[in-house]
Amino acid sequence: MENIDLNKIIKQLEINNFEVFLAKNTQSAKYIFENEILNKLKISSVSYADSITMRQTGILDVLRHMDSIEFIDTFDKDDSWEDKIGKRKKALTVDLFLTGTNAITEKGQLVNLDMIGNRVGSIAFGPQNVVLFIGKNKIVKNLDQAFNRIKTISAPLNAKRHENLNTPCQNTGVCSDCRSPQRICNTWTITEKSYPKNRIKIILIDEELGY
Repeated sequence: MENIDLNKIIKQLEINNFEVFLAKNTQSAKYIFENEILNKLKISSVSYADSITMRQTGILDVLRHMDSIEFIDTFDKDDSWEDKIGKRKKALTVDLFLTGTNAITEKGQLVNLDMIGNRVGSIAFGPQNVVLFIGKNKIVKNLDQAFNRIKTISAPLNAKRHENLNTPCQNTGVCSDCRSPQRICNTWTITEKSYPKNRIKIILIDEELGY
């Protein structure tokens, strides 16, 4: 979207009971997370789901080296698939869960599409606190545009970066509503509001980041 008024988006998200922080860039997002969120939470465990935007902030390296916090790494390359699934189930019970979102509407709705459901499941229920890192390019006008953005941009590009997958959109760049066993588009969620209030915290970044 052109000429995005981030303050209007923030106001609408706050009406929907999300706690929102505005960051100029990824460095600012990292500072906000460490000093305005993490330091004010009493947590003993943290985990995450995949998000390019979140990774670009560098916060995972910070959390990995905090002795006082159990860091559940759901993407450890040395883990078997069964081990990864076990960790992702455990991540549903952590004090703090980190990820991103696929789209935000002007009404302040979060729209996501997931492969196995651990990301959208944790956003919806389980972890005591959720922090989402979101670039301004994820903002769309309405739900129709959100669905279109995810199907034409987010899903194909996310599939393409996972070399272990084999889906049609990796080659064509277009969703064909495939029946691939490795299809990544399986579970939609629309988060209208945060419940309880401020459980979901959003760091909205004034940059185009991720897919």
